[in-house]
Amino acid sequence: MVDVRRGVGAILRPAPQRVVDVVDDPRERRALIVELVIVGVLTFGFSAISAILSLIELQLTSGVGNATVALNPSRSSVGLIDFLRQLMSVLRLFAIAGLGVYLLWRSGLRLRALGLARLRGRDIPPGLVLAAAIGLPGLALVAAARALGMNAHLVPSEVDGPWWRWPVLIAIAIGNAAAEEIIVVAYFITRLRQLGASENVSLAASAVLRGGYHLYQGVGAGVGNLVMGLVFGRYYQLTNRVWPLVIAHAVIDVVAFLGYALLHDHLSWVG
Repeated sequence: MVDVRRGVGAILRPAPQRVVDVVDDPRERRALIVELVIVGVLTFGFSAISAILSLIELQLTSGVGNATVALNPSRSSVGLIDFLRQLMSVLRLFAIAGLGVYLLWRSGLRLRALGLARLRGRDIPPGLVLAAAIGLPGLALVAAARALGMNAHLVPSEVDGPWWRWPVLIAIAIGNAAAEEIIVVAYFITRLRQLGASENVSLAASAVLRGGYHLYQGVGAGVGNLVMGLVFGRYYQLTNRVWPLVIAHAVIDVVAFLGYALLHDHLSWVG
């Protein structure tokens, strides 16, 4: 029987011994730093800077509480082009996830030791528990932030369009989950470990990055994702398993993309 409390109920427990060695060679350390910068620019580091600028712009103009943010809006008025652009977004997300896995593998690290081995059935129960533990309080936080004018108004995805809308939204949710958890948790924390950062520093840096690139939705979304990053990051440090995080994130996003759109009229207090 899987003990789903492992990592969920022990978030504040001291992290275990490192699973990778600290890189001491100056040349290799410089290469790791350059790699981190490049990956950051291409993925979520650049997105975090853009989100911060968007938040500042909103605050200086209409105010965050008066702004609207569309969740996965249509990319074109032409159905086929819209579908192809949405599909390109899905492929980009999986490419980002693949890049993180490839760079870790190419540097000689064992993917099994980093929690990137194949998905197993035992990863599903803790993933669902994490989804509930983060998703339900997160919904309350978003509602509170919205009421205080600290979050933008969320415009749900369109679900009554062409037949491919639902599968594409689900694919985007899974792609988001894979890209974010593999890069922001597994890749980012592993590289910081190799550079000699402590587990707590690595955890904080990962969580701040996650919160940062969600600030375009408002302060509430940023804080909520910061907390999510602390929980998910510590879970990874304690278990060395990424797939429960991917499952949890995918479930949360599927509910956000589809459930919110279907129940928007009954959840107006959220967005």
